[in-house]
Amino acid sequence: MKNVRQSEILKIVQSKDVETQEQLLEELKARGFTTTQATISRDIKDLRLVKELTGTGGYRYAQSDRKTSSTLDTRLRNIFKEGVVSVDVAQNIVVVRTMPGLASAACSAMDSMDIEGMVGSLAGDDTGILIMRDNGLAQQFTSEVHKLLR
Repeated sequence: MKNVRQSEILKIVQSKDVETQEQLLEELKARGFTTTQATISRDIKDLRLVKELTGTGGYRYAQSDRKTSSTLDTRLRNIFKEGVVSVDVAQNIVVVRTMPGLASAACSAMDSMDIEGMVGSLAGDDTGILIMRDNGLAQQFTSEVHKLLR
């Protein structure tokens, strides 16, 4: 029963923005599962669900290791809105200027995101560079980042 319930929890958080354990309980109840808040709390821990910021400023549960485009967008948006000063492109290199001390965190987060065409990154104190496979991918990534910063 636990595996079936946890599988259903994953389906719910992938298809809906669930902000609280109570909302998750209601969704499970609507799907025929009766459980307690304590059980849900354990399931959240077992499934390694985390709360992430949505594009509308709310929060939702999500798998911590999930790498869908919406999660990438959300993570990039959070990193960039909080600490990035500017983003520019020079051939296949994307230059990311951040608030002092944040370049390493920004590059580390992007390294873990499997960004298409990114070969690697290098960070200083307030500047990071992303080395892209080609000029087109660098320009495309920079354009997407500019959209996120709006």
